[in-house]
Amino acid sequence: MHLTKHHGLGNDFLVLVDLAGTRPVGPALARALCDRHRGIGADGLLRVTRGSFSPGAVCDVTMELYNADGGRAKMSGNGISCLAQAVVMTGVTIGPTVRVGTDAGLRSVTLAPAGERGVHYATVDMGPAKVGDEETEWLDENVLHAVRVDVGNPHLVLHVPDLDAVDLVARGAQINELVPGGINVEAITPGPEPGAITMRVYERGVGITEACGTGACAVAAAAVAWELAGAETRIHQPGGDTGIVVGDTIEMTVPVVHIATIDVAV
Repeated sequence: MHLTKHHGLGNDFLVLVDLAGTRPVGPALARALCDRHRGIGADGLLRVTRGSFSPGAVCDVTMELYNADGGRAKMSGNGISCLAQAVVMTGVTIGPTVRVGTDAGLRSVTLAPAGERGVHYATVDMGPAKVGDEETEWLDENVLHAVRVDVGNPHLVLHVPDLDAVDLVARGAQINELVPGGINVEAITPGPEPGAITMRVYERGVGITEACGTGACAVAAAAVAWELAGAETRIHQPGGDTGIVVGDTIEMTVPVVHIATIDVAV
């Protein structure tokens, strides 16, 4: 099996290009490949198959996404950015725009060179964000506001006064277990500069990650609703910064890096 490995702000993915459809992927294989001690190691595995050309759903390729625990996910902002880089690098499509069919719908990624070998800036049309009502059951002395946001996958955004006061490992695992189907959890606070947001994320099926693309989009949408940020904002994460523009759809820009090309005996 021939794979490439990429990361967006430290959120790393393995990409399997399978245009012939001869390499089906299941939970067990995803877990084995993503295992950081006995496999290659990654936050997720992406399988690329041929695109669809049905009316209204024209895409260059189709994406299947597996989390590190083997569970399926509908969408990943950093993941789809890695996928776009992989299919352009391997010649599946010439780019710079790659249309991708996902379980959350059609998405497009536009790549631009970053002036460094193996690095691109990926700008993704992430589709609309659906911000729900305030969910008071999650509030306590460390959480000021809580809202659920759907960006093709589910997120619970927690506005906190002090990120260091929140045990996101424990809190994320607890909330993920209580919500049917699981949920991604972000803790956020404004700053450090005006109009920006700092976030930490617990991803369902993975745990704490350095960055999350859909999480950054969910956070930006929640921050606009709470009047913590404007329509154009920067989301600070441990892995780096994501630029977000909130409109009818959300536009996300992130650097994506090709790490390695790998042959795996399976």
